[in-house]
Amino acid sequence: MRSFRQFALASATAVALGTVFAGGIASAQPAPAAPTDAAPYTAEDAAAVLDARLAALKTVLRLTPDQEKLWPPVEASIRDAVKGAIERREKRLSAPPPATVLDVLGNVAAAEQARGKALANFVEAAKPFVASLTPAQRNRIPTFLGVHDNGQQPNTSELWIFEEEE
Repeated sequence: MRSFRQFALASATAVALGTVFAGGIASAQPAPAAPTDAAPYTAEDAAAVLDARLAALKTVLRLTPDQEKLWPPVEASIRDAVKGAIERREKRLSAPPPATVLDVLGNVAAAEQARGKALANFVEAAKPFVASLTPAQRNRIPTFLGVHDNGQQPNTSELWIFEEEE
């Protein structure tokens, strides 16, 4: 998962920089290696994180009983998007390396197309649900999903529902 790798890299970088600045460049020791006894990020870990995010989203929105009835298609579309992201990552990791730059671009195009389709499915599933939300509830969704109101559209690979693909 991208965020786990980023955390490990950031931790190692912070330790290295702290060593250099605390002890001086001349006396700096090599940064300790990342812990090797850490368990790898598993499919069970990914499922637990997804479950937690979905529960958190529902908690942040504070759904009414009527809104709860509209939630299942939204959750199903998110789970389908995550499942597809995992499948694309596994396929990419098990495939031989692309032979040409056009193969690379073809892979990128296929992934963007698949993410676009999954995102469109989510949008359609979410429309009745979002229509039932109060303005205050709707206001909480963008921040939770990582969509910021800065005038720029997010890249699909930056949305957490697709992070398992990285």
